[in-house]
Amino acid sequence: MPKMKTNKAVAKRLKVTARGKLKRYRAGAGHLKSRKSPKRLRRFRKATTVSSAFARQAKRLLGI
Repeated sequence: MPKMKTNKAVAKRLKVTARGKLKRYRAGAGHLKSRKSPKRLRRFRKATTVSSAFARQAKRLLGI
C-alpha cells in the first residue's frame, strides 16, 4: 500500500505539541483591526488547541 500524503494546507496551519495535541492560531486577526477591541486583538496573538471534534480528522490529514 502506498504512503499517505500529508495535506499541506493543514500542515501549514497546525503544529503538534509534545503531548500530541494540535496547536493552532485564531482566525480573524488579519485585517479590519480598528473596529475590534484591544482585548479581542490580544486574544488573537495567543495560540490555542484544536477542538477534539476536529482533532481526529486533522491528525488523519497530517498522517499522524
